[in-house]
Formats: sequence, structure tokens, C-alpha cells
Amino acid sequence: MRNQLTLLLVLIACTCVRAQPAFSFLTEDENAFVRSELQRLTLRQKAGQMTQVAVDLVFEGPTYVLTVPPVMSEERVNRIIGELEIGSVLNVPSRSIPTVEEYHDYIGRLQAKAMETTGIPILYGQDAVHGVNYVRGSTLFAQPLGVAASFNTELARELARITAYEMKAASIPWNFSPAMDVGRHPAWPRNWESFGEDPYVNQKFGLAMVQGYQGDDVSDKTSVVACLKHFTGYGSPRTGRDRTPSYLPERQLREYYLPQFQAAIDSGALTVMINSGEINGIPVHTSKELLTDVLRGEMGFEGLLVSDWQDVRYLYERHQVARNLKEAVKMAIDAGMDMSMTAVTTEFPEVVVELVQEGALTESRIDTSVARILAVKVALGLYEKHLWDPAEFPDFGSERFARKALQSAEEAIVLLKNDGLPLPIGADQRVLLVGPTADNMRSLNGGWTYSWQGDKADEYLQEYNTIREALEKEFPDRLTYVEGASFDTLKNVEAAVTAAVEADILVVCLGELSYTEDPGNINSLILPEAQRRLFNELHATGKPIVLIMAAGRPRLMSSMANRSRAVLFAPYPGPRGGDALAAILSGRVNPSGRLPLTYPRHPNALETYDHKATEARNGSFNPLFEFGAGLSYTDFKYSELSLSSRVMNPGDSLEVSLRVTNEGDQAGKHAVLLFTSDLVASVTPSVRRLRRFTKLHLEPGEYRDITFILTPQDLAFIGRDQRAVTEAGTFRVSVGNLTKEFDYED
Repeated sequence: MRNQLTLLLVLIACTCVRAQPAFSFLTEDENAFVRSELQRLTLRQKAGQMTQVAVDLVFEGPTYVLTVPPVMSEERVNRIIGELEIGSVLNVPSRSIPTVEEYHDYIGRLQAKAMETTGIPILYGQDAVHGVNYVRGSTLFAQPLGVAASFNTELARELARITAYEMKAASIPWNFSPAMDVGRHPAWPRNWESFGEDPYVNQKFGLAMVQGYQGDDVSDKTSVVACLKHFTGYGSPRTGRDRTPSYLPERQLREYYLPQFQAAIDSGALTVMINSGEINGIPVHTSKELLTDVLRGEMGFEGLLVSDWQDVRYLYERHQVARNLKEAVKMAIDAGMDMSMTAVTTEFPEVVVELVQEGALTESRIDTSVARILAVKVALGLYEKHLWDPAEFPDFGSERFARKALQSAEEAIVLLKNDGLPLPIGADQRVLLVGPTADNMRSLNGGWTYSWQGDKADEYLQEYNTIREALEKEFPDRLTYVEGASFDTLKNVEAAVTAAVEADILVVCLGELSYTEDPGNINSLILPEAQRRLFNELHATGKPIVLIMAAGRPRLMSSMANRSRAVLFAPYPGPRGGDALAAILSGRVNPSGRLPLTYPRHPNALETYDHKATEARNGSFNPLFEFGAGLSYTDFKYSELSLSSRVMNPGDSLEVSLRVTNEGDQAGKHAVLLFTSDLVASVTPSVRRLRRFTKLHLEPGEYRDITFILTPQDLAFIGRDQRAVTEAGTFRVSVGNLTKEFDYED
């Protein structure tokens, strides 16, 4: 705490408080304050602090269908904050997108009631996954998968700083982001919320986002608390469907699903959200091994561990490991959960009190969780300030922020094919634009865009350009648009074929609408037949096709890509995605995105880039486009690859140097990716693993000498004893088509 008088009283009062662990992210005085708060709270108030409800519960109208505009109910505020003394609120009033001024009013009333009742400020949270997507007028960016495609971690950090700034303008201090789930199954409907299939990419981008959100001081006016989600193994369901079982051996869990969380925790991440699914038959919300032994014991996480939406209830409603809510609550708290996102129900705090009174839970266990919750509130400085004046944030929705949003869109888009150089489109070429993703905002933005499923994007983003609107401005008087098909139904395909006769080039936009979580589950990565038939009819005209796949996951397009002259992948680049695509098609912007995932060729060929050698026998690893694929309108050449030593020993580092030259006639950005291969290991090694990357901007003819530094830890894998080990042997370094080998010696 910063108030010296309060601190003095606290220090006097805390001498007889039950011992609680000190938090390393708090000062000695702040730890003393947390202990004193625990002493004065009743059991009922402690249970309230462990509860988080949706903001719908304090507004007029039925849950999910509030009145429009939303009207805060004094009676409901008195019940939720006054009587139940609940300590955390999340989300947005359903069917509305408030302004920062309206949030200031709503949250101000909740905070005033909380301070009047318990004297503890509310911790308000939202899913601001690509900007503050539940605040009207905020700046929205590319979704995380698109940000990962940029391979530009500095850009990610800047986007997170902007997000934190705009959240605080709305008095929201807790962001349920970043998702560091490592999307290993391409059909998973939350792939686009992750940073792709590679653990190292997830680690670097997750770390950049955490640093951007929390800044140097999480209590700063323009910082918010990050929430790492979803711990852990969430991105690898066996079926590819959301919230369905994952089967992960311990070695795979430690190799792919813990390192990125560890890096963010070491960097100071203060909150973590639990995986909604189950691993090896154990719902993660009930796994003491993962939530306490691993996360707390091994990884050293001290902060707040929160459930996902209604997941404690789902322990008996879905997973069927508990007979009722009381059993489910006990299981989750015993496992290590601190706060339950009960969302639209309020029985949780009452059940917690009953469990303690019955002896099924100890009050000291409750104190442990409440101390963590209070510690995060103290670290945020909420006791001193829990409401911010929107007028103090003049850059909210500013043009300066908009330029970064446009950059995120431009760097998210990946040019995968450009045979015969049909791109950029020539100055005199007539263009026919066709397809279901050409004229809507949902296919550019994805979920968490003014609604959970993003289905309000067209309503709230009317001031931005769809692909159609952007191309009409980019190619005035020489663009024709015909829809041709919706996402699953042929429409005026004959008109499209007729219009193709007068066109020089066909831009065909296929893909997906917005979705996330269960509603985004699919049974096949194959596109609906209507989209495939539309493409076939247009291909039959003989005109060159530029295929744009606007989607949040790699929908199959092998036959269509083979018959297209150019292919672009647009992984939800955000509201300015239409402008970015238009600029790339015309050549005003040089594309620089690279795939953060492996793009499959066939429905049953879903291997990742870091597959094992046996998975590539007889040419069986043959994706349509490999991880890291991405073209430019200029030519980048690698040369002079060298190692600082032929031998690495424990404690050493190895410098890997090379020269990158722009040999083309256009300036461009380019991501350089460094891989290593362990040629022999006691556990079958991956064919290659990404170890470093960086992004450059080079003018025509310019070159840059770059150096990557590798350590023995970078070469480690999880061995047969489930521990990280770097074994003696020969390793290969590869950057582009250049390779060098070195030996590691114990």
C-alpha cells in the first residue's frame, strides 16, 4: 500500500494474524496489509472474494438478453455486491457495447458499493484478446494467430500496451489474455486465439503480450493484469473439438505445454486461467497435480488462479466426476483453484461457507486463496484507485493507435503462392471479386468482436472496409463484385462466371465466418461444397485466380491452391484487414507474414512441422504449405552462415551469424527463422525445432548481418526420466537453405 497512515495501522494490527505466505511481487508493507485484511474478513466475505459473476447479474432483464440500453438494477447490485459481497465481475452487459463513459458509470457504482460493503475493491475482468473488443470505439487489431504470423514480437508488445491503455480508459484492470495454448490440432476452434502450433512462438509472443499488458509496474495508470490461459494442454484435443479430452503423456506435456507458461510466470504474470477440458481423463479443474504440484510447486506461480466460465458446475454437468455442486466446489478448491468464474449463478460462495462449516474444507485453505486474490488487488493499486476518468486517456481510439492496428493487419497476411507473378495486380487490369468472405467483417475479425461469437462485427464495424469496399477504393472503375455463393449455398454463380469474361484477374475470397469455442466445432476441415463449386466454375473460365483464404484455421484448399496463380492466407487480420489486403494486392504494401502453423494438404494428414522422422517416411510429411512459409514481392537472400565454435560445452553459448540481403527492387520486411535438429537422441527427436527468430526491414540492395545466440538449454528435451536434458551429440543449425553442424559435449 502507498498510504503511510494505513500502513502504520496495518503493521500494528497484523501481529496476531494467522501466518500466510509472503508474495514476492508485493512489498513487506503490502504483504502485511494482505494479512490484516484476512484477519478482518468474515468467512462469508472470504467466499465472496473467491467468486466472480457476469455483469449481467446487476442489470435489468434476463441473463444474456438485458434491456437495451442496459439499465443497472439497484436491487441486483445490493444483492450481488451488498449481500453476497462478491469480489469480482466480468464481461459486458449483453446486447450492448458501452462507451468508456458508460463503463465509468457502471463500474463506479459497483466499486462504490463494494467499498461501502467490504471495503475491498472489485476486480473487473474482460477478454480483450485483439484490443478492447467489448468497449465501443476502441482500437481492434489482428487476432493472436495473425499477430504470430507477423513474427514481430515488438509489434505484439506495442499492441498489448495499447490494449492496456484503452482498458484502463474504461476502468477495466484485468485482461483474460494472452492465450498460450499451442494450437496443435488444426481443426480446434480456438486456434486463432493462440499463437500457432509451436511452443517457442507461443512463449515469445505470450511473453511480449504479458510485458505489454503489465508494463514495468502493474499498478501504473496504463497497465493491466494479464491472465495466462488456459493452463494447460488445452490446444490439443484428440477430436479437434473444443472442451473435449486431450491425451498427453507427461513428456509431451512438459515439452510443449509448460515452457511458455513458465517464461511468462518468471516474467511476473500475476493471474492464470484453468483449462476447461480434461487431460488423460482428469478435468484440469480437479487436478491437484497440475494446479498445485506443478504450477505452484515446480513453476513457482504465486498469483491468482481462476476458473473459466461455469467450469466448476461443469464438473458434474459435463465431466461427471462430481455428483453435485458441493462436491465439484470441494474438488476444484482442493486442486488449487482460487476464484470461480460462476458467471450466471451465485450458489458458489454459499457452498464454500457450508463446506468450511461442515469441516470438508479448512478456513486456512480458504485464506490461502483469498490472500492471493487480495495480493493481486493490492499489486494493481486498486485500494488507492479503482476508477479512472476517460478524459485522462486522450489517445483512446486515436489515429496513432489505428496505424498500429493497420500494421498488425498488414503483417498478419501471408502470401503463400505467387506463380507467374500475377501479384501485384497491374495498373490496367480489370478485377472480378467473388466469394462469401469478400463483403463482411466477421471473416476479417473472428470471435470476441463486440460479441462472444463475433456476429455483431458488421453492425459495430460499419466505418471500416470489407475486402470489397477496400478493393473498390484501391481499384476504382475497374472492380466488379459478384457474391457467387454464401458460406454454404450457391447464389448467383452464373453471374460470376459471366462477369469473369470481362475480367483480367479473379480474386476469389473463401473461408469462414467468425466463431469460437463450442459453436466453432467442425467435423471436417474441408470447405462447404458451395465454396468449392464456386471456385471450380470460375476456374473453368480460364482466367487467372488469386485465392484469399480468410479463416481462423487452415481450411483445406489443396486442389484450389494448385489451380490458383496466387494464394493468400488472412488469419483474422482485424477491422483493417480489408485495407491491408487491398494494399498488398495493389503492391503498395509488401507482404511479410509467415505461417505460424503447418497448412495440411489432406484431411487425415495433420502433422506439425516438428514431427518425428517416422512421420515423414516415404514422403508422408507433405503439407500444402510448411510452417514458416511466406513470400514477398522482393527477394531476400541468406549467405555467410557461420558458427562461433564447432563445439559447445555446458555453460557455453554459441553464436550463429549470417547475412540477409534484399536482392530485389522493393523495400520489405522479412522474418528470419532459425531451426535446430538433434541428429541422435535417447528420445526420438523432432526433425527440427524453431529456436530463434527476428524480423528485419531492408531497402533494395541493403543487407544486414545478424547474430543469434544459442545456449545448451535451447537444445534440451524432456528425457526418459521426465526431466529436461541436453545430451552430447551432433546438432544441425538451419536458416533457410543454409545449414551448419556442431557438437555438444558434456
